[in-house]
Amino acid sequence: MSVTLKDVAARAGVSVTTASRALAGYADVSAETRQRVAAAATEMGYRPNVTAQRLQKQRTDTLGFIMPTFGPRFSDPFFSEFIAGIGNEAAAHNYDLLVSAHAPDSEGERQAYERAARGGWVDGLIVVRTRVNDPRIQLLCRQGCPFVAFGRSVGELDYPYVDEDSLTGVGLLVQHFIDLGHRRIAFISPPTTLMFGQHRLQGYRQTMAANGLPIQPDWIVEGDLTQRGGAEKAEQLLRLDPPPTAMIVGNDLMAIGAMRSIQQHGLQIGKDIAIGGFDDIPLSAYTNPPLTTVHQPIYDIGRQVCAMLVNIINRRPLPTAHVLLTPTLIVRESSGGPVSALNEL
Repeated sequence: MSVTLKDVAARAGVSVTTASRALAGYADVSAETRQRVAAAATEMGYRPNVTAQRLQKQRTDTLGFIMPTFGPRFSDPFFSEFIAGIGNEAAAHNYDLLVSAHAPDSEGERQAYERAARGGWVDGLIVVRTRVNDPRIQLLCRQGCPFVAFGRSVGELDYPYVDEDSLTGVGLLVQHFIDLGHRRIAFISPPTTLMFGQHRLQGYRQTMAANGLPIQPDWIVEGDLTQRGGAEKAEQLLRLDPPPTAMIVGNDLMAIGAMRSIQQHGLQIGKDIAIGGFDDIPLSAYTNPPLTTVHQPIYDIGRQVCAMLVNIINRRPLPTAHVLLTPTLIVRESSGGPVSALNEL
């Protein structure tokens, strides 16, 4: 027969209510009583009924993450790093993490957010890859559902977020290639329906303009954040006459696909053409050649947004509700060395 809270209370010589509050750590129970109840629970092998505790608190002790990805599988290492950060931080606060996947902007995704916001099956949500006038954020704000986003949006809604300064990050990469002597620099952009896609495109345009460099319209193509998409867009850029001498790619996964396409043309990355990405996923250091990229601490960002959400759920004040991280440039062999002016004519 399993040991009940009533049994523990009898052993400790207190009421059931006092035993419950002692095990929960309430300050209105003396330290001596808390110790006596805890000792009785340990001696008797008492295990609390987690479901009953959650019902009593009107909490699920569960955080939700609805991953915006196509298909039943995901191959983007970004999400692996991000979920690991969320999950480890959630566990440190005794929360579970519930993850589901839905295609972005799909009816299934919309319904999942509505169920989460209205159904109470999670205590709060983490939102990623924010969009222009993001309907997910509008819904969560309207319903008063606790959430934290990795990314900014536009509009008048004020909400807690952590974001990487993508505009500055791409600017560092563009300036790096310009300083090496490149002038024909192409850009494979993330989808511009995503806010970070707009920021990264803006960083490319602004840095080229600041250096007095014109941009040909066909130097900018939009990818889909996948390796296949990166390979296809690189193929399109390589058909230009003349082709670019450097490619900046909006995320590492597309950059890896672009590198494969470039190499299939018999070109040597870092010598015939330079390439750079964004994210600094673990794989980027082990490509051939290793990929120059913009570092953002994906795992740490996952932990940070999770910690913010736990504070919001428990009504603890946040030191700041808006965190904008400064990116760093990681230079590797895919940049190559300085190029001569003759190669740019």
